[in-house]
Amino acid sequence: MATISPFRALRYAPERVAVTQVVTQPYDKISPEMQERYYEANPYNLVRIILGQRLPGDEDGQNVYTRAQASFQDWRQTGILRPDREPSLYAYSQSFTVPGTGARAERRGFIGLGRIEEYSAGVVFRHEQTLAKPKADRLDLLRATRAHFGQIFMLYSGSGEVDSLLESPNAPDIEVTDEYSVVHRVRKVSDPTVIRQVQEYMQGQKLIIADGHHRYETAITYRNERRAAAAHAAPAPYDYVMMTFVDMNRPGLVILPTHRIVFGLPSFSAAQFQADARKFFGVEGVDAGIDAGRATSILREAGQAGSALLAVAADRAFLMHTPKERGTSRFAGFSLRQQALDVVQLHKCLLEGALKITEEAVRNQQSVSYCREAGDGLALVRSGQAQVALLMNPVRMEQVRDIAFAGEVLPQKSTDFYPKLLSGLTIYALD
Repeated sequence: MATISPFRALRYAPERVAVTQVVTQPYDKISPEMQERYYEANPYNLVRIILGQRLPGDEDGQNVYTRAQASFQDWRQTGILRPDREPSLYAYSQSFTVPGTGARAERRGFIGLGRIEEYSAGVVFRHEQTLAKPKADRLDLLRATRAHFGQIFMLYSGSGEVDSLLESPNAPDIEVTDEYSVVHRVRKVSDPTVIRQVQEYMQGQKLIIADGHHRYETAITYRNERRAAAAHAAPAPYDYVMMTFVDMNRPGLVILPTHRIVFGLPSFSAAQFQADARKFFGVEGVDAGIDAGRATSILREAGQAGSALLAVAADRAFLMHTPKERGTSRFAGFSLRQQALDVVQLHKCLLEGALKITEEAVRNQQSVSYCREAGDGLALVRSGQAQVALLMNPVRMEQVRDIAFAGEVLPQKSTDFYPKLLSGLTIYALD
């Protein structure tokens, strides 16, 4: 049973600071160039807290976490951040152009607190594995600040009932256009009747983490630490984490593919790779000069019949379909649901089988990198910076749902939910 609660969010005071200058993309999507730009945008930009710059001498008692704590405390004391007067939920919509299509879309959800649950409870489900290093970093930040600055992106299965409950003719409290031209709108919902109706509806829901696996598992660890140190077991602020809830069955939920780019192999031959690919797939030649639009169109059409992958090297391109090895020892430990994923076929058959790139090398991004746009992958190949671009269709929402509810996971970088949720629109302080 999902337990949802309203909260008194900390928000930037609009008369003190322009919100457009202080909110950020999620910490793990901030490049060094973006970090520098955020620093220059405003002295109160949230990047100083969620992804501060590391400085010489940080080992001597001052570091990114102590500076984050000091900034957060100062901003609260001086009124840069202030709490809302009443517990609320926050309707959150994002209007955007779907990359690669030109189509406009809107994704709706709401921000609230969700009770932290162990995966074994069957309430919250993951779809990705996590890594220890990012969790250690987020845990140190949470210990220092005792606050959540970004939301865990959660999916639930509905029919638009919550969206209807939260509809209003009122103007948003916050409207921000980000660096990707996504328009983010947030409106506070304080009506106790509406809040109670949303809570009652969500009680029967199971939740899937779309984005934020590392931060969710960090919140579990922190909750357990605080519980162990507490003298009583009463519900406490650390039992909850800030989430954005989105109905997975509604329009506007977009998953983009993450293509694989192969580089630096000592003896790569496109002809040999194509020959080896025939051991695993049906293979059809494609015009070597294919552009990104045509590549996407070919993949989309071929994907209607099942798995479809497209390889583009400097002197040739070919489509791969009709996998030949499902159910073999190559996929030991993978369910049939997982084997049906194009990304699993790509990793096990092409990267490991044909190109002999090990799992460990892939994890360490040795000889394999990632890109969202097919055109970027093709450009890397044609400029000589990469040997082959391996392009694929996005994972479908029903595949993510079925694998998550089965207690299984997808490979790293399998899903790219677009657009991302901005950090700093609302902040949940634990004390």
